[in-house]
Amino acid sequence: MSSRPVRAALLSVYHKDRLGPLVQVLRQHGVTLYSTGGTQQFLESEGAAVTAVEDLTGFPEVFGGRVKTLHPKVFGGILHRRHEPGDLAQAEQHGIPPIDLVVVDLYPFEETVASGAPEADVIEKIDIGGIALLRAAAKNYRDVLVISSRDQYAAVAELLAAKNGATDLEDRRHYAAAAFATTSHYDTEIFKYVSQGTDLAASAAAAAPAATQGPATPLRYGENPHQAGTFYGDLGALFEQLHGKQLSYNNLVDVDAAVQLMREFADGAPACAILKHTNACGVALADTLHGAYVQALACDPVSAFGGVIIVNKEVDAATAAELSQLFFEVLIAPGFAPDALPLLQSKKNRILLRQKPVEFPAKQVKTLLNGLIEQDADLQSETAADFRVVTQSAPTADETAALEFAGKICKHTKSNTIVLARAGQLLASGVGQTSRVDALRQAIEKAHAFGFDLQGAVMASDAFFPFPDCVEIAGAAGIRAVVQPGGSIKDADSIRACDERGMAMVLTGVRHFKH
Repeated sequence: MSSRPVRAALLSVYHKDRLGPLVQVLRQHGVTLYSTGGTQQFLESEGAAVTAVEDLTGFPEVFGGRVKTLHPKVFGGILHRRHEPGDLAQAEQHGIPPIDLVVVDLYPFEETVASGAPEADVIEKIDIGGIALLRAAAKNYRDVLVISSRDQYAAVAELLAAKNGATDLEDRRHYAAAAFATTSHYDTEIFKYVSQGTDLAASAAAAAPAATQGPATPLRYGENPHQAGTFYGDLGALFEQLHGKQLSYNNLVDVDAAVQLMREFADGAPACAILKHTNACGVALADTLHGAYVQALACDPVSAFGGVIIVNKEVDAATAAELSQLFFEVLIAPGFAPDALPLLQSKKNRILLRQKPVEFPAKQVKTLLNGLIEQDADLQSETAADFRVVTQSAPTADETAALEFAGKICKHTKSNTIVLARAGQLLASGVGQTSRVDALRQAIEKAHAFGFDLQGAVMASDAFFPFPDCVEIAGAAGIRAVVQPGGSIKDADSIRACDERGMAMVLTGVRHFKH
């Protein structure tokens, strides 16, 4: 039988946050709840009736909580096969009730290691019962659903609500795979720690595939509904989700693009960026966050609909009120003022993420053909000190600031790309085009469509101009300064075209392709 109702669940979690909505769904469907210690106390504080595991097993927790769930009545309830008459008979003979859902959030071993805690504390954070519960439930996915991360709570709550408290075999297999990914990563981290100073230490670094680093979070689906999707990594280390539905595959891709772009403006003036399909459709700097958002939205209010927004300052009430007039998917900020949150939480599915400081990987990895491809992250950004003036006219101070600003956006935009800007405001961009001329024409058309006068604006290109045509078109549109890496055998033609039009051009010597 593919569809199976959840009638009994065992919950044993370290972190209790985000568990409440899932518990409410289980209560609504009359699910019997088993739990231990702190989890039991939390469930009861939520108004749930809970059976203590020691009442099920007839055996108390011992050894300071090291042994809680390791008992035949627990693991028999998870592992007995509902389609095997012999298993069912033995379960009845020994008074073993079936457990259809296992929810485990493992002891924070990695976090404890990272904190520099003494060895005794680290060892106590090696989860034994939790790992065993996950493996047992995942092994018996034919009959049992397993949740192995708090990042999965919202999705499973939605799943159970949509399917009237039941799950399909495909659902259970998906979450079982995620559980095995979680236990694999967890064991690898333990191996890396315990093997330090031994002859096994060298193999510890290569123990986990680079593509599956971190705990696994199954997603509703991948890029499209017919594709399965899973995120590997610790979202909780980067974000605190304050509101909204579970992040989707496409949300995560856009969020990554937004976070990487805002790193360029993290410590400066109030900044706002609006992204759609990983490309910025609005970026602005201003004296206030409200002003930055208004200017960013003005760049392309059509594309901003349903987009991802990121800011570099705490969201205040005035900015929240302005933001609430737009339908957007995700808002990322380092903080939210208390009087701003209620305004932003007025839409049920709107995702609000408080970004935490975190160190990003220095390497980027993606699957390619029948393997993986790895590269250094593009961490270089050019400033005025890197600009080499190659025209008769040098850019003014305002134009130089605009060129720096445009270059940072250009670096994070799909190639081929052209970015048009003034100091502190994106005016338009042409993205992902097969020719640079097409990208420029797209940018000019968009700028005019949203009422921007390009007279005196600047242009940035992610790669060199093979011919002078882009400079000629830009000059006719009013562009007065250009930044590009240079390196074409016909650079001189583009430089000459600038001189003929009184335009300034600077070269950086650094290309920023983004595919």
